[in-house]
This record gives sequence, C-alpha cells and structure tokens, in this order.
Amino acid sequence: MVHLHAHSYFSFLNGASAPEELVDIASQLGISAMALTDRDTVAGLVPFHRAAERVGIRPISGAEVTMEDGTVLTVLAENAKGYAELCTLLTKAHLSHPRGEPRTLYQDLVEHREGLIVLSGDRRGRIPSLLLQKQNQKAREMAEWLRDRLGKDRFFLEIQDSFTPGSQYFTDQLCELADTLDIGVTATHDIHYASPDQFPIYDVLTCIRNQTDLESPHPERPLNGKAYLLSPEEMNLRFQRRPDALHRAMEIAERCQVSLDLSFPRHPAFPHGPGDTPMAILRRLTEEGAIRRYGSLTPEIRRRLEHELAIIETLGYADYFLVVWDVVQFARKKGIRYAGRGSAADSAVAYCLGITDVDAAGRGLLFERFISLERGEKPDIDVDFDARRRDEVAAYVYNRYGEDHVAAVCTYQTFQIRSAIREVGRVMGFPPPLLDRLAKRIPHMVRAGELGTALERFPELRDAGIEHKQVWQLFHLVSALVDIPRHIGTHLGGLVISRDPLTTVTSLQRSAKGVIITPFDKRAVEDVGLMKLDLLSLRTLSAVEDTVQLLHRDGKPIDPEDIPLDDPDTFAAIGEGRTIGVFQLESPAQRALQVRLKPDHLEDLVASVALIRPGPIKGNMVEPFLERRRGNAEFHYIHPALKPILDKTYGVILFQEQVIEIVTAVAGFTPGEADRLRRVMSHHRSLREMEEIGKIFLEKSMARGVSRETAEQIYNYIKGYASYGFCEAHAAAFAATAYRTAYLARHYPAAYYAGLLNQFPMGYYPIHVICSEARRRGVEILPPDVNNSETGCRLEKGNIRLGLNLIKSLPREEVARIVEDRERQGPFASPEEFCLRIHPSRTLLENLILTGAFDRLYPNRRQLLWYLEDLLQHPGVDIHWTQILPPPGDSGDFTLKERLFHEYRLIQVGLSGHLMELFRPTLRMRRFLPVVDLESFEGKEVWTAGILVRPHRPPTPSGKTVVFFSLEDETGMVDAVMFEKEYRRSGGDLFRPDTIALGVHGTVERRRGHLQLVVDRVRALI
Repeated sequence: MVHLHAHSYFSFLNGASAPEELVDIASQLGISAMALTDRDTVAGLVPFHRAAERVGIRPISGAEVTMEDGTVLTVLAENAKGYAELCTLLTKAHLSHPRGEPRTLYQDLVEHREGLIVLSGDRRGRIPSLLLQKQNQKAREMAEWLRDRLGKDRFFLEIQDSFTPGSQYFTDQLCELADTLDIGVTATHDIHYASPDQFPIYDVLTCIRNQTDLESPHPERPLNGKAYLLSPEEMNLRFQRRPDALHRAMEIAERCQVSLDLSFPRHPAFPHGPGDTPMAILRRLTEEGAIRRYGSLTPEIRRRLEHELAIIETLGYADYFLVVWDVVQFARKKGIRYAGRGSAADSAVAYCLGITDVDAAGRGLLFERFISLERGEKPDIDVDFDARRRDEVAAYVYNRYGEDHVAAVCTYQTFQIRSAIREVGRVMGFPPPLLDRLAKRIPHMVRAGELGTALERFPELRDAGIEHKQVWQLFHLVSALVDIPRHIGTHLGGLVISRDPLTTVTSLQRSAKGVIITPFDKRAVEDVGLMKLDLLSLRTLSAVEDTVQLLHRDGKPIDPEDIPLDDPDTFAAIGEGRTIGVFQLESPAQRALQVRLKPDHLEDLVASVALIRPGPIKGNMVEPFLERRRGNAEFHYIHPALKPILDKTYGVILFQEQVIEIVTAVAGFTPGEADRLRRVMSHHRSLREMEEIGKIFLEKSMARGVSRETAEQIYNYIKGYASYGFCEAHAAAFAATAYRTAYLARHYPAAYYAGLLNQFPMGYYPIHVICSEARRRGVEILPPDVNNSETGCRLEKGNIRLGLNLIKSLPREEVARIVEDRERQGPFASPEEFCLRIHPSRTLLENLILTGAFDRLYPNRRQLLWYLEDLLQHPGVDIHWTQILPPPGDSGDFTLKERLFHEYRLIQVGLSGHLMELFRPTLRMRRFLPVVDLESFEGKEVWTAGILVRPHRPPTPSGKTVVFFSLEDETGMVDAVMFEKEYRRSGGDLFRPDTIALGVHGTVERRRGHLQLVVDRVRALI
C-alpha cells in the first residue's frame, strides 16, 4: 500500500505533523511508499527522505501546487529530472507573483512536464471543483486539456473518500469522467496529520491560518477528524469498489525513483583561468599568506599546512576555501571590517588566507575539530562583518557567482510558548488582555512540558489573576504547537553557493526583505550537498569602526589591529569589573568573574569567554578553574599525557579541542574518531552510542599500556566535562575582539561609547546604562541639538553629543535632511526658521521638542509644544522677519518629572537628570541608601532602590531558580541576586513587563572581591 498525497507541518498552518512522524507512522502501518506533497514548497523533503531511508520506505518527492486560477494539482517527481522541473515550477510560481501568493501557470506546467506525474488534486482541484459546481462540461474540457498536453501516462484523476455525505457519489462522478476520457484514476487520501489524536492541533492551525475561532464555522475548517494516515486495511475498505485505483497508485509509486540524492556533492565553483586548478591556486595563496603571517615557513608550519591542504584536496573543498578568501578579500579592499570565528579558526590555512586572525598552528589547535576525513562533514565558515555593510558583501557574492547559483538559507519561524499562547488563546476565545498579561509573564526558560506547573512556580504568573482551570486546555494545545513551523524566515547570514543552478536541487522564493532564499534550513542545505557560508552581521565591529572614524576626525588616528595585546591598564580595568559595553565581558556574571580572575594576559580572556556559558556553569567548572588559577587548589594528572593538554586550563577540560587531544594521546584515536567521541558526548546522543564509544576508548587505551582503572577514570572525566566544552578557536576569536573593545573603552571612552550608541539596539545593556558608564568614566552626555547633533553620536570637546537617530520614531530621511540643510545653509536661528527650511512632520517636530533638541534656541519645552500647530502650518516667506513664538517664559515649563518621562520614553536616558532623583527625597526619608553608599554597609541589611536592569534566570548547578539583576540610580549601579525561596515569596515584580524601578531589601556582600546585594524582598516603585 502507498500514499501519494500527504502534508507535513511544512505546509505551514496546513499540516500538524513532522515529516519524520508521518514516515514513522507509515512504517508502523506497513506502507511501502509515500509522497510528501506540501503546499507550494519542497521544504520538508530533506527530513522526509532522511526518515524514509532510515525505515526503508520509498520516498516520493512532490508538492501540492496552487495554479493560476487558485485551484490545486498534486505534482510528483518521477526522477531527478522531474524533481528539478518541480523546483523550477515552484520557483517561477513564487518569484513571478506577490510574496505569499505563489501561482503556477498551466502553460509552465506543460513546458516543464518532463519527469513529472500530475494528479487532479483534492476537492480544491480545478476538475473536482467544477464537478462540485455541476459544471460537468467544463470539467471534461479541463481533463481533456491536461490529458492531451501532459500525456495519458503523466496525468491521472485523483479519487478520495473524505468521509462526508455525498463523498461516494462525487467519487463515482470522477470515475465516470475518467472512464469516458480514458484517463487513469488513482486512489489517494488527503493526509494532514499522522494520527487521529492530532486532529485538534490541525483544527487550531486551520483557525489560525484563516483568522477565525473554534466557535465559528469556516469553509476551510475540517468537517471531521479523518485526515490522518490510513492503514492498508482502511484504504482497501474505502476503495473496495475501485481496486484498480489502488493498483494504479502502486504503479505510480513504482515509477517514482528516489529523486533527491542526499549523497551528491554540490560544491561551489571558484572561477579560474585555463591551465590552473582551484587546488593549485589555494596552495599558492596559502604559501603567500604563511610568509606574510609568519615571516618564513618553518618545517613545523609547513607540515601543518600540508596536512590541512591534503585533507581539503581529498574532500574537494578547495573551491569553498577560495570563495571565502575571495569574499574577505573584497571586504578588505572595500575597507569593511570583518573577523572570522567559529571552528574555522582551528585552521592554519584559514589563518594564512586572512579569513581568521587566530593562529591555529601557534595555539596548537586541532584542524580535525573543523574538518576531518573520517567525519567528512562540510566545512561551515563564519565571518562577522560590520553590520552596516554586510549586505554590501552579500551583494558582491550574488554578482560574482550569479543569482541562479546563490541564495540565502532559510529558518523556520516556529511557534514558541509566548506566541502560541496569543494565537491559540485567540482562536479559543480568551480575552486579549488576559492573553497579553499571560504571554508577557511566561518566563523564557519555561519549556512546553512545564506549562502546567508554571503558575505555581513563578510569582509573576501567580500574581497575574489567572485561574489555573481557565488555561489548562490552552496550555495543553500550546504545548502541542511549540516548535511547529509557522512560516519561513531568513537565516541571519547563511548563503549557499552552488556549481550548478540551484533549481536542480531546491526551489527558490522571496523573503520578507526581498532576498531570494531556499526553503531549506542550514541542516537541509548540507544534507543535499550544498555548502553554506555564514556572512554575519556583528554590531560590535560597526562600533569599533565608528570609534576609529570618530578618533580620526578628532585627530587621534588608531588601527585596532595595532593595539598592544599586553596593555596593563586595559587588564587592570577588566580585573576591576569595569567592562560594561565591552564585547563578551559585560554581563554581571562576566564582570564578577573578571574581578575574581584578575586577568593579565589574553589567554585568561579566552578562558573567560568559554567559562560563562550555561554548560560550564551547570557543570560547576567555574570554581575549580578559578581556585586552581589563583593557586588555592592543588591538582594532579592521573596520566602524564594529560599534562601538556590541560596545563593551560589548570587541569580543567574547558575546550572541545582538549577532548580530541586527550583521546588521541591516551587511546590513539584517529582525529576523526576523536571528534566523533566529542560529538557523541557534546550532543547528548543515545546511551548506546555512549557505551559503544566508551568501550572503544577503553580497549584502545589498554592496548597502549594504560590500566583499565586509569582508562575508566579518564573516560569518566572527559564524559563529565565534554558536554560543556566550548570551541577554543571560537573563544580565541571572540577574546581578541573583547580585548580590543576593552582597550578602546579604557583609553578612548568618549569615542568608544559614542560608537556603541550609534549601533543601538545591541549588546547586553540599555542606552541609559551605557550613558551612565560613560559618565562614570568622565564623559559628559550632551543632549540632542538641532544645530550640533549629527545623525549619529559624535565627539564634542571630549564628550558625547547624542545623535538625532537615537530619538524614537524619527524618520531617517528627515533626520538626514536636517543635517544636510544645516551643512548647506548654516545653523538654525530659531524654531520658526527650522520649520521653514525643513518642513518637518508632526512626529519629528514634537519628539525633537520633547527631547530638548531646541533648548538652546527656545528653552521652554512646554511653551514650544503649545505652538506646535502654528509652527507646522506656518507658510512664511522671509525667514529673517517671520516670528510666531513669544519670548520663552521662565514659568510654565515641564517639571523635572515630565521632562524625564519624555526623555526616557523617547531616547531611553535621562538628560535633565536621573529618574531616581525624583524619588530621592522620599527614599532618603525612608532610609533607602543610594548605590554609592552600599560599600560602607558591607555585611549589613539595607534598603536601596533603582531602575531595574536585565533581570534573568540562568541555569544553575543545583537546578534551582536564581534571579540575577542590576539596580541603577543617579550614583551608580549594583548587581543583585535573589534565591529561589525569596523569589517565589516576593519576587513577582522582577519580571512584570511594566516594572521600571524597584525598591529592594537585602544584605550587602562582597563575594570574592565583587560587591553585590543578596535580596530577600522587592517592591515596585514604578
């Protein structure tokens, strides 16, 4: 028995099951072949083929295609040629019509019919729908047209039993038409979910798709719950009157070959001249780069490069490395700042090509962590670019390699708990205010299976006025929808580049941003043999570039590449925890770590990047590392081979590369075997795989003279740490950027923090925290000003003048017009002149007034706002005599509270003062301490208050909930911690979306040099 018409959840709101789930159920039912026919997409075909290969079912590639008249046809690929034609059809359908409304022309279907089998579709097909409308003659004409143009052997009428009244009569009509016209009939079942229990999920998805609710009838809603995978027995029963239709379905399935080859490499092609080869070019460029990097080629470096080049040549990856080299060369020539990272930094060849700045050979990093012969996986090189110019680099790739050969990788935007609560709750009829309150308070850490207990566990939910019985069914459905794809998105930076046109393996469509994308995600593109290049946007690089440009304009030229990597002032600042705004080192956990670590060289920062991650924290790796680093804890090695590998991390397995080195040194694993062990451990594979690889390790270790006891100890040691290990090459790449940003913050704070502000939104902290940090470093924050501000922040006498782009809701083109007009005609003499020259929109003028951008011209904001309509409507001719505004009065202006309200709302920072200044008289009267005074009360209980900054609940070794947050007032910022018992009792205000400022009670503690507040009570002030 076969099924030729099935939808997975890649039909996006028109299917409820994963392709793998459909295949598994089909296998259990004894189905021998199955087609996946998602609506206008091949998105699910790769996981479908993987699963089918695993269980031994013949996979048939197909799609339900929407035609130009809005009806559908079921299209199956008979072979690889047919699959390519299907991809071409879908590509035309998507790219020739508005996004989200793909339509296939009948003429295109005829043109690309080779290798395709076409079925007439379900009741939404042209022929069935005409019969349902009793337009029998038109149905006959359409059937004849398709038969004659596609061929009798490529077009069949599709009959189904929909389990509804009249279904059998309708089937008889189709069969009569088929017999009259000598067209074959084939039996199918329109499958939208794997098993009957998934019907409610499908119904909810249908309601979401059609923007209706469960209480309302809708023609698209299913009439019954029968759209699941039918067993052979059920299919035989349903079609007992037409066994020939079942037989023909088997014949069609037998004709369909496996059309999507998951083993065929589809590597990019680097253009080269006659007589040259990609490998020869790569060798030449690598040698030239090695001399540039090292000065001369030592035997050791030459051996390393030859080792890597041999693997690259064997696996056929030379073109890929050259393409990446080509891209970064373009960036370098155009002055676009970039930095390679990820496991590619394990490659000395990548270092010599200038792709990364991590000396893999010098650090002893293992190339096999990146690429190995045994693993044979495709390389995945990540390069960060200045965020503002990343699209310029991508455009180069499209132009250089051809739009038919380049596409962005997609992502699947799946239902997550918060979004699912809103959408499912809406179709269930819950009041929108309740859904909004509930969704906003659901912690991000809650998993779908934990929703039932969330109301009791989290005080912000408990205090929301929601009854458990109200939401039990909602939570049940939400849990089922989580991780189901809702629609397609675009990968942040992934591009695929192919030697052949991409439509031989994938369809293409347009993203919301207009980018051409494949409907395959990053795993699927690799499975079909394509190679992905990640051109990522990193705003930190944009901030560094801005810093360089601001310093250049200020007469202080600097090249970040020439920054000394051993500056004592920089390390001293890091060791004092003064790293707010510093890449990778600014979170409370990182700042506390640096105070304890007292780093004095770059390797400390490499370790820091790897340590403050969920895995190392849960694995309790931080404390052993710090104690050993400070010499407070002794450690010894149970085998001498471990010493050279673990010395630099004080006996702690911190990096994934160390796992590979250990099993290679102790058990003689090949690099590929060693990386397989790392992957089994780090990805929490099955217990069977763990036992299998462990047995091999013990056998090989003992064969090399290691005792069983020692081998077991080593294996248990690496098993305990490997799942938490971080890629050393990645950490080293990030550490270099972290150090350089720390150097710039220490020596050029005004320029650096101005550069940071120009990139917002970015980083860990909001704008007001960055501004406060700049002030603590002696930099004054100057408000936006129509005569002095540019679009971005700039330096003004060693201080930061805020840019107009920081003000919310200002159209960028209007902001640019202000700056351009001022450069052309000079400064504005009055608000009236500003309006005459700029012709501002209401939003622009109002927000400029409320943030003080006119204060130097007219210091009374309330009065100026009062004349807003007159200013907007003023036609004026001569700017020298036109005057609307009376002289600004000294009274009647906004109060400090009103000014701060507008400033925080529009620019996220107080320019007239600090929000907490409003509360200070009352707080002082109630003996609340300012943050600056807390240090004098170490070990004592205190009340203090401040703006709530970044509350979060990271994973902990104990698994208990611990809340970390910061409080900022006009005198400084302090980090705080609240443990589970206290949080559950009174911590609800910490995560309420409307909480701005808190009063807290707790004990001032200095934990290993870092001052923090251990909180037992909180109360919202705002």
